[in-house]
Amino acid sequence: ASLALEKSLTIAYLGPAATWTHQAARGKFGASVKYSPQSNISEVFNAVARGRADYGVVPIENSTEGAVSHTRDVFMDSELKICAQILLKIENNLIANIPRQQIRKIYSHPQVFGQCRQWLRQNFSGADLIEVSSTTRAAELASKEKGAAALAGRMAAEVYKLRILQRSVQDSPNNTTRFLVIGQNTCPPTGDDKTSIMFGVQDKTGALFSALEPFERLKVNMSKIESRPSKQKAWEYFFFVDVDGHITDKKVVRALNELKKHCTFVKILGSYPRSAGT
Repeated sequence: ASLALEKSLTIAYLGPAATWTHQAARGKFGASVKYSPQSNISEVFNAVARGRADYGVVPIENSTEGAVSHTRDVFMDSELKICAQILLKIENNLIANIPRQQIRKIYSHPQVFGQCRQWLRQNFSGADLIEVSSTTRAAELASKEKGAAALAGRMAAEVYKLRILQRSVQDSPNNTTRFLVIGQNTCPPTGDDKTSIMFGVQDKTGALFSALEPFERLKVNMSKIESRPSKQKAWEYFFFVDVDGHITDKKVVRALNELKKHCTFVKILGSYPRSAGT
């Protein structure tokens, strides 16, 4: 709200309206800014990079289904920085305008089907599970097609005037998705921060161990490490790492300087507050 008083902010997000990403963005930025839905994650980055939006919101990982690979891939070629993170508890609901016993097909996003795998096996083992681009698209189709339902959030049900037949059908009660806020600049230190980086190591024995050893020696806690194919050379990988601390902290600076000695490249994705409520 304070930012919106200074200028009219535009927030790009993975659309369409009423997706979980939209809900995460609304929780972070409130209702007094302009929201700009984008058709895919690359377009969210593009909107911010070209100045059509001040910030973007994209999903990065789910506590049940793991990383959102597309977001990590786009970071490889983008100069945008992470400004903040958002942790949103995901409640997937069975929504439709028909009685439960008439449901013959269920629409949803592939990640949502993964989050509800056991529940679907127990309750709708004979239904056709049809993957679509978003939970909002799933709700739209369920509102139009005979015998159709969707797995989606409350906001999607409201938009397409569907009834919630059963709430919270995800397999894990703590199902949470982490979203990132991206912008032109990273966040100044707050005293309780984390830093995300990506790097590639030389193709030789012990290279990854040597790259990570300074973090252990300097007592810089590494909270996450994941790999992705570089897509430039077969069996070559990039690594994504989250560490505690800000890019300006002395220990983090020392660890990163030593990391660079063992890597083909190191890229700072951003430093941002560890707190992440919506």
